[in-house]
Amino acid sequence: MAEQTAPPDSAAGPPDDNEVSAGAKPDAAVVRDALGVGIAVGLSGFAFGVTSAGSGLSVLQTCALSLLVFTGASQFALVGALAAGGNPYTAAAGAFFLGVRNSFYGLRLSQLLALPRAVRPVAAQWVIDETTAVTLPQPTRRAARIGFTVTGLTLYVLWNLTTLLGALGAEALGDTAAWGLDAAGPAVFLALLAPMLKGTTERVTAALAVLLALGLLPALPAGVPVLLSALAAPAVLFLTGRAKNRAPSPGETREPRTTTSKDGR
Repeated sequence: MAEQTAPPDSAAGPPDDNEVSAGAKPDAAVVRDALGVGIAVGLSGFAFGVTSAGSGLSVLQTCALSLLVFTGASQFALVGALAAGGNPYTAAAGAFFLGVRNSFYGLRLSQLLALPRAVRPVAAQWVIDETTAVTLPQPTRRAARIGFTVTGLTLYVLWNLTTLLGALGAEALGDTAAWGLDAAGPAVFLALLAPMLKGTTERVTAALAVLLALGLLPALPAGVPVLLSALAAPAVLFLTGRAKNRAPSPGETREPRTTTSKDGR
């Protein structure tokens, strides 16, 4: 396999399969990372199965959600709203809009993976937070495809298997609220998100989003505060852009304004 010595252009995506950057990741390392994420998050499907069954959904309904919806945050939002006594249509709408974020992931992943048209409808089912988190950092298209496939397959199989086990074992656990299993999904997502908050802008955005969600939680229906917390991103970007326009860059001074008289002097 020919290797490309120049670093890949991040805007154009990773190199093709026959172009590997000098710092390419071994396939085994990609598979190891993908399996780690897939197994860690897949096991939390048990928490969803227990929570869903405890919210009044049948085992069949719970398993259908994991098989067909397969986006943990939306699933937890739906059953959480139902458990809180929310209207089923409102709960479904909140879960739907929360899942819309995956379409934005798909726009980026379609460029990175460049999958054949026949495979795209199947791959679209696996476009979620975890597969995106594993795929985006990969230095080559080959590594991105391996990371996406291994993460998606591992997570899909484990999530649905543990969902079934959780739904079947819900009665044996008794009061599911006492176990705090509804916090397992968000906790795993935060563990994936934390390493990506490397800069000040990312950290401020995350902190503002948390404040918005917590502040709006008592006043709005379940699921809505999470959606509105997304407003933190454009707000921080707007304020950052204004700050950059006002302050000169280091080592640079603003030129004083000059006025010209009517006769050109």
